Amino acid sequence: MRVDSWALTDVGRARKHNEDGWLIDDQLGLYAVADGMGGHAAGEVASAYGLRCVQEQLVKKKPLLDDFAKNPTPEKRAQVSRELELAVNVASSDIYHMAQRDKKRHGMGTTLSTLLLVGNKAFMAHVGDSRIYLARAGQIHQLSEDHSYLWEQIKKGAITVEEAKRSPFSNVITRAVGITETVQVDTLVFDILPGDTYLACSDGMHGYIESEAELAQILSSEDGEKIPKRLVGLANARGGKDNITCVVLRVPGDAGDPSAVDVIEKLDTLRRIPLFRHLNYKELVKVLNQTQQRTFEDGEVVIEEQSDGDEFYIILSGEVEVSKGGRPLTVLGPSVHFGEMALVDRSPRSATVRARNKTRLMSLSRKAFYHLVRTEPVLSSKLLWSFVQVLSHRLRATNEALKDARSEASALPPFAELDNLREQASRLGTSEVVEAASADLAGEDL
Repeated sequence: MRVDSWALTDVGRARKHNEDGWLIDDQLGLYAVADGMGGHAAGEVASAYGLRCVQEQLVKKKPLLDDFAKNPTPEKRAQVSRELELAVNVASSDIYHMAQRDKKRHGMGTTLSTLLLVGNKAFMAHVGDSRIYLARAGQIHQLSEDHSYLWEQIKKGAITVEEAKRSPFSNVITRAVGITETVQVDTLVFDILPGDTYLACSDGMHGYIESEAELAQILSSEDGEKIPKRLVGLANARGGKDNITCVVLRVPGDAGDPSAVDVIEKLDTLRRIPLFRHLNYKELVKVLNQTQQRTFEDGEVVIEEQSDGDEFYIILSGEVEVSKGGRPLTVLGPSVHFGEMALVDRSPRSATVRARNKTRLMSLSRKAFYHLVRTEPVLSSKLLWSFVQVLSHRLRATNEALKDARSEASALPPFAELDNLREQASRLGTSEVVEAASADLAGEDL
């Protein structure tokens, strides 16, 4: 998919040297920002080398990238993501050993925020406190997470965002490329949609953005070429205490394109499901990546009562009928979900679900669910907490229903229902009805 790209870096108003770096490789589809650190110009070396190393490693994988663009299977998607992560770790290893050989560069490192665009997918690899933002359909989403002391404190609830802005520890980062031989890389794969605008920037830039609304207004500018100049000018006007770097990408088109609407609606639908209510945008994207879309024709069975099942379903369009023992129970429409207990429970399905007309469903398998739980600790905590809330709500509802049923039963004299049945049956001369009803009631009493 074609994108327009622009970049700008500035030393700022306080620093003497610019240790930031940026990369635009339209042919490879690689875009990145790096913010170096270390004395004796080591920061400049680390950021420049980190960018070049990742680029060289991915050039070697061009056949894989081309293959994925033509045939984007989940397996190849995972392979591309691993290769990007490996490229960042090769850079970390090389920078680390470079610093070990030269005492003047000991301790040098760099942040690295990278976007690799392949086909209609974007692959993010991120280390440090530079950032990647996505402007989509009038909203701003921060796709990267700062690897910094302050961000960790905010996540723990130890300090607020406002307190973090006043903290003297704003420059303390917890992860960087080259400080250690290997580094943990945050990765994300997401759809490239018409109308998307991406911003990769160093902390000397994002530290001066006062609100998401302000950033959304800047990134929505029709003239994309002016965006980097405007962002750098803003950072300098508000202090310019650090080097300032930004890379801006824009995908032609608009959010009203059918391909964009489809993805945006899926993410909005996921957000409304109780199981995913606590997830942020990036986490919702990770869940979406694990789902599959399936279409069922009118009358086709989605779930068979008493069958084994391992999928959770969300209705995107159309309707399904739920029945038990051949008796219709209810009809479900768009944005409604069913079958979530299959993600954690291997019990047979309790009802039959059948499409009433042509119906599109989004499904999440037990295997995919457990992959998220194993690989995403924060996301898994939110999912499991949501499961507890859902089960707690169902338990309360069941208790209320039982309480109401007991109240109704206690209002009747003993065996009143059985006596009524006997009287009606004797008038109709159907003793078999009496015996059958007696057996049923006796079973219920037991």
